[in-house]
Amino acid sequence: MTSFDGILLASFGGPEGQDDVIPFLRNVTRGRGIPDERLEEVAVHYRHNGGVSPINAQNRALKAALETELSARGIALPVYWGNRNWAPYFADAVRDAHEAGNDRLLAVVTSAYTSYSGVGQYRENFDDVVAAFPTVSIDRLREFFDHPGFVAPFIDGVREAVSGADATAQTHVLFVTHSIPTAAAAASGPEHGPGGAYVAQHLAVADVIAAEAAPGLPCSLAYQSRSGDPRTPWLEPDINDEIRRLAAEGIQRVIVVPIGFVSDHMEVIWDLDTEAAETAAEVGIGFARVSTPGVHSAFVSGLVDLIQERLNDVPDAERPHLTALGPWPDHAPVVSATEPAVSQTETAPAVSPTETEPDVSHTETEPAVSR
Repeated sequence: MTSFDGILLASFGGPEGQDDVIPFLRNVTRGRGIPDERLEEVAVHYRHNGGVSPINAQNRALKAALETELSARGIALPVYWGNRNWAPYFADAVRDAHEAGNDRLLAVVTSAYTSYSGVGQYRENFDDVVAAFPTVSIDRLREFFDHPGFVAPFIDGVREAVSGADATAQTHVLFVTHSIPTAAAAASGPEHGPGGAYVAQHLAVADVIAAEAAPGLPCSLAYQSRSGDPRTPWLEPDINDEIRRLAAEGIQRVIVVPIGFVSDHMEVIWDLDTEAAETAAEVGIGFARVSTPGVHSAFVSGLVDLIQERLNDVPDAERPHLTALGPWPDHAPVVSATEPAVSQTETAPAVSPTETEPDVSHTETEPAVSR
């Protein structure tokens, strides 16, 4: 069995008031020299919502749900919560854990798929924190894109949406995730095809959900929230373009399934519930959006299953997965340069940032700074 002292819920963070919005966006774009005037163009999404991103409240709810489920299973591990771009920061969470004597942490990252933003960048963040606390080490759960606990809420949601649809309407199930540069996608795992592991994982999950919840209905994968230099190729089609194409082909209703996200944060409620819904209305077709996992009981239970998987050193052959791609391998722990690294023979490499996206794109969160 492997011993850990605590759980680190690791996420992106978001502003919690109008005064937080520009400082938050400065954090997101740090090092890129984007003027405040440009950031204010993106800030409109937050201004519209009172300057508040839903993501922090959602992570507080997820933290509480994890604590409840851990306690119910007799797992006495405290849960700490830290973010990349807003308080509480990773350093705050790790400091709290360290001062409580909890130095060996297992991270639950709110990103289910393989990409620089979802894997490599978190590893860089953890490297920075561990450098300040040399006795601390941080492991992380494997990518859980095809774990039953993550997929089940989407299956439930699609089933509900399909059952509530007009049986005479031509319905299309439109899976959606965050777009990233095509070079970044390829770098996430070239052996998986032109879109790398990132695209392959999403397509595999979409196939599982469609087979279980919408057999016989046409489906496709689209992307949202692209940002950065318009000359840089990004994954396509954009969801709004796809909705227009489907309407032109006679589709009368779309069921949008945001499989790239774990909660209904700003990119979901703005890019989908606002912009994509408006596009559907413009072209005269029905629009329904399935909920993200959030604190769905299956998702929370699944995350704790993944924690127990690490605590109990469950072998790959016994790890739950719903696609042929899984189970995704574990990652090497992040330890101080002064501490010897733990050798692992089956670890997933961190994606090099030099090979991936230079822009603000994140597979579980907000915001797209260049729209």
